[in-house]
Amino acid sequence: MLLDLEPNAPQDFDFIIGDWNVKHRRLKDILNGGEEWIEFSGLSSTVHTLGGFGNIEDVKLHFPDSSVRAKAVRSYNSETGEWSIWWLDGRCPSALDTPVVGKFSDGVGRFYADEIYNDTPIKIRFLWNSSDPKKPTWEQAFSKDNGETWETNWIMEFSPKN
Repeated sequence: MLLDLEPNAPQDFDFIIGDWNVKHRRLKDILNGGEEWIEFSGLSSTVHTLGGFGNIEDVKLHFPDSSVRAKAVRSYNSETGEWSIWWLDGRCPSALDTPVVGKFSDGVGRFYADEIYNDTPIKIRFLWNSSDPKKPTWEQAFSKDNGETWETNWIMEFSPKN
């Protein structure tokens, strides 16, 4: 590592630092009662930044019809104890998605944002589960009813890259 981590840096996302194979399952028809899932593979590589108060994940998604590059940028606010996560999609390199914001409790990170999806106001939820740090998972869900019910539409299962 080029620069040392700060001694008081948060360790919430340390489980994801390194190189990973990723198994993706994505709901084909989102927020329309769809039940068909599309499966594809991917790669992920994450490094610390900001002295450990952030990290950057380089992502390669092997969708069935094409491969896409993307970045996740995460930063920690030590005043609030919350993380913000931004997504930069290589297909739209001029725009960062609205950040999801939240924190970890008992190995599970819950992150939320308000967004517009297909002209509909929604809430977004990310769940990072690090209870098994050698096989972490991530889930994305959308809600059309202000968070009363959630539809999970993307699941990622990570395994260490050999």
